[in-house]
Formats: sequence, structure tokens, C-alpha cells
Amino acid sequence: MRVAAPFLTRLVRKASVSIPEGYPGTLPFVTDLELEIDSAVTIFVGENGSGKSTLLEAIATLCGLPSGGGGRTELADFKAPQTHGELAPFLRASFRAKPRSGYFFRAEFQAHFASLLEQRRDDPDFMGDPFARYGGRSLHTRSHGEAFLEMFAAWLEPGIILMDEPEAALSPQRQLALLAKLAELVRTSTVQFILATHSPVIMTFPGAALLSFDGGRITPIALEDTSHYRITKDLLDAPERYWRHLLAEGESAP
Repeated sequence: MRVAAPFLTRLVRKASVSIPEGYPGTLPFVTDLELEIDSAVTIFVGENGSGKSTLLEAIATLCGLPSGGGGRTELADFKAPQTHGELAPFLRASFRAKPRSGYFFRAEFQAHFASLLEQRRDDPDFMGDPFARYGGRSLHTRSHGEAFLEMFAAWLEPGIILMDEPEAALSPQRQLALLAKLAELVRTSTVQFILATHSPVIMTFPGAALLSFDGGRITPIALEDTSHYRITKDLLDAPERYWRHLLAEGESAP
């Protein structure tokens, strides 16, 4: 059963602001963007370069979160490559209610965040233990997957939570454990998740709204119609046949 989105409900392009000729104006979905968000769990799917992360960064900015990843407490000192989504100035967001808390998970910036915590530990003006909510020790002492799960455990709470490719550091079993946690939060709390993923495992979330970025527009899509699902299923159903096709293509290449 689908749960209604409690916070962000709509994204539209500002008609009064001209779109730049360069990026992000070159993303085909930007010109006529008018997106209704009706589910507590929304999943962006599509090929690399289709604009999933760009839109997620813009949503982070519109929700008061750093586009480089993290929570509102990281806005002042989070030295990610960028602090604001480049697409955000061209969009208008509508909220059923403004989220009081939130977090943006980005797998590629997990190591940077771990270093930020160590900087806080060494800062004499920082009050408290920066590792307290992460198991009491530096994230650099864990594997990538373990550190990422510690961050999930610490920040999965009521509010708006954005995730860019959370599967990057997680095995399929760990992805299922993450989904179970998300489902429990949706069932018991006022929470909204917006994720960008290539993982068919993540896409199976019950009641999630899947939005495809392929084809130049953002459109609803069923799990079985995504290329991620079809390719994975075909490969697992008949790996020998799939590899004969791949090797034949390689042999015919110039």
C-alpha cells in the first residue's frame, strides 16, 4: 500500500527564470519539468547522465540540506565540491509541511564525512563527541560498507531523507536490511524518502513510486519495465546465452 508524501509534494520549473544554455539547462527534462510527488517513497531510475543526481541535489538545496551530502549541521563546515544544487535556482518546490529534520546520503562523500568528524574531534571548540552517534569510533576504522551502515543507523529518523545510490557500498543482503529499516520508518513515523538508484533490489520497495529519467522526460514506470530489472532478470535466467551474445558482440567489434 502506498503512503502519501508527508513533506515535498511538487516540483516545477520557475517560468520567470531563464534556463541556461549550458548545464543543467541541457538536461532534457528541465524545460517542462512539472513533477507531482505523491508517495512517501520515491525512487529515481535511469541511465548514467540522465539527471537523477542533479535533481536530487536540487531537492536537497530546496529542503535546506547540503547538496554534497549530510544534514543541516554540515551546512557551515561541509567542504564538499559544491554546497548548493545547480538546478535549484530554476525550480519551485511545494510542501505539505516543511520537514524539521533531514539528511542526504551520498556514497561518494562518505569518506569526506568521516574526515569531517575527525576534524571535529580535533577542534577544541567543538562540544561533545563527534563519534557518539556512529558507534563511538572513527568511520575510517570501518570498511566502506560498515561505515555507511553506521551513518544509515544514525540518521534514519523522521523527516526527509535523500539517498543517492545507497547500494554502492552494500551487498544485496545489506540492501534488503536497509529496505526493512525504511519500511519500518514509513510504517511508524512521519518520514519521506527520495532515492536515486541502479539497484533492482532497492526498486522492489512496496508502494514506492518509480520515476524514469530515460527518454527525455520524467515519467512513472513499473519495476518490470525498467531496463535494470529486465537486464538483471535476463542475465540471471540464462547467463550462458547472455554471455554468448556479449562475446559475439566483442568479436565483431573493429
